[in-house]
Amino acid sequence: MSKSILIVDDDREIANLIDIYLRNEGFDTDQAHDGEEALSKLKSRTFHLLVLDIMMPRMDGMEVCRRVRETGSIPILMVSAKAEDMDKILGLMTGADDYVVKPFNPLELVVRVKTLLRRAYQYGAQSSPAVEDDGLIKINELTISKSTHSAEVDGRAIHLTSTEFGILHLLASNPGRVFSAEDIFQQVWREKYFESNNTVMVHISKLRDKLEQEMGRKLITTVWGVGYKIEI
Repeated sequence: MSKSILIVDDDREIANLIDIYLRNEGFDTDQAHDGEEALSKLKSRTFHLLVLDIMMPRMDGMEVCRRVRETGSIPILMVSAKAEDMDKILGLMTGADDYVVKPFNPLELVVRVKTLLRRAYQYGAQSSPAVEDDGLIKINELTISKSTHSAEVDGRAIHLTSTEFGILHLLASNPGRVFSAEDIFQQVWREKYFESNNTVMVHISKLRDKLEQEMGRKLITTVWGVGYKIEI
């Protein structure tokens, strides 16, 4: 069954361009041209990924992202003409998994879409109930399941994006080991890391906040000048 993707952009030419490239890759696509229409479509059917423009009438992409993240963990790829680092950080802090700047190469966008989908859904696709327990990681009251791509604290689900789960699983699978931002980026994003890339820092910050809110203490520690780790 092909994955379904909702493309949200008020520029119909760009939306149609993205649509053509994604359909050529076998994806099932739909379009919305403002934030309110996007939320309406997200309520009416299930999508596996959201390609979301920021600057739109009626409701911008940032607000759409906030509302989606209140209840769901669908992968979100933000697309924007804003190229400043703070704009990227704000988008990621709002809950986006990745960020592409206009004008973009459509082939690059397709690669990023495939990467996000693989990261979000590969665990369930590759595991079976018979081996589910083998994917469990327990750190005191925290339980992480690779097979279901989920995390719980004393039975309470923590709503993580696919990127946040990938980082958590990587660190929790190697307690005590320090991972640099470059290590994390290359293993979770599976892309080449650039020195100016602060994407990892932003996602670590969001993940740390969610864990501390549920656990009441710090789980992920920063080793200054080196990277991040989980110490049991």
